[in-house]
Amino acid sequence: MSKIFGYGEDALTLWLLKNQPQEILKWFNDKTDPSDCLVFYRPSFGRSGGVGSAEFGEFDAILASKENVYLIESKWDNHRLTNQIDLTLRPEQTDRHAVFKWYLSNWSSRYANDWRSFIKERGAGIVPDKKIAPANSLLANNLEQILSRLHEHCPNCQSRDHVKNILLFFHGCQSKAPKKTSEGFKIISVEYNNESNFVSLS
Repeated sequence: MSKIFGYGEDALTLWLLKNQPQEILKWFNDKTDPSDCLVFYRPSFGRSGGVGSAEFGEFDAILASKENVYLIESKWDNHRLTNQIDLTLRPEQTDRHAVFKWYLSNWSSRYANDWRSFIKERGAGIVPDKKIAPANSLLANNLEQILSRLHEHCPNCQSRDHVKNILLFFHGCQSKAPKKTSEGFKIISVEYNNESNFVSLS
């Protein structure tokens, strides 16, 4: 098999989810076996869009255990010495989490293959300044596939208490993770010891 290398925070995120998802689970006392987790890597929900848009960008990853769904934004120190105290996320990033939580808590399996009914019954309550994905759109199709799998995998995911917002921060041994971030997000710090910018993925 060919040797595969990836660059930066994307590669670090993929490496962690493939090899050590328990680094996330343990912070929430989540007893799910890592082999029983479901991962979506960089799932796309269109560009971040703007006011009145249905599109809301992409997460760095979504990790679903049997207990919780973890919505992940990733950052890294890029091999720079940093002791940044506060790492506040951009509004479009925090909005993305709010929008997806709304979908998770309002969608159910009875809407499978019937997105129009979902719009009719639930579409008025979406997060302000965002509209629901139009029926027969690529966005609606992507959402339905991911929502279906998450609901099947994690029975708790309709409860907002079981949807966790994560800021995953990768840092070298001389750097420190930030202590503060946007409200409602949990900072999880992961130290890496790779001397190169490239991460082995195979």
